[in-house]
Amino acid sequence: MSRPLLISDCDEVLLHMIVPFRDWLDEIHHIDFDLVHGDWGEALRHKHDGTQVERGTVWNLLNGFFETEMHRQQPIDGAVAAINRLSEIADVVILTNLMDQFNASRAEQLRAVGIDAPVFTNQGGKGAALAQIVESYNPSVTVFIDDLGHHHESVGQIMPDVWRLHFVGEPVLWPRVQPNPAANAQIHIWSEAEKWISEKLLSGNPAPAFEKVVS
Repeated sequence: MSRPLLISDCDEVLLHMIVPFRDWLDEIHHIDFDLVHGDWGEALRHKHDGTQVERGTVWNLLNGFFETEMHRQQPIDGAVAAINRLSEIADVVILTNLMDQFNASRAEQLRAVGIDAPVFTNQGGKGAALAQIVESYNPSVTVFIDDLGHHHESVGQIMPDVWRLHFVGEPVLWPRVQPNPAANAQIHIWSEAEKWISEKLLSGNPAPAFEKVVS
């Protein structure tokens, strides 16, 4: 067993994403993006006539953003300093839901803002990918940070001992963020999140048992 392990998402945890994506859609593609709409498939509309952008096109646009526009993404307030301080007490890796072709670009993007950590790309729920990372590092305790509730559910089902922090760094999104029962805590400010994470990493204790809520 080795050091504690912190596994962090990137977009809206370490770097702003949704606002620069919105601005790029407006400037280049003349598309309005309703940031507070819960369904991206319905949130994008052509400015000239108000028609909905086809769902398949949404994902093409998203990949297009990551191909050429990563430079637009700036750090969430406090993220870089907090991650670097936490790296003094734990191994830090990034688990980001991007196509594998963007792995090197994401690592370079993070280094450019001051975060030098291994990057793992993933598609779909993060539970299985996280389990492989944990097996490789064999940590004393693991903390996972992500802005999306379904990833906490995925991790909670597969790796229930992992501490799970629901963190959304974009203030525009805060009004619609709902507590997720699969997360052990919900914090959206890095100055507060760092304290919680540090406490869990140093405790050596696993997260309490996770029971999925059946609707």
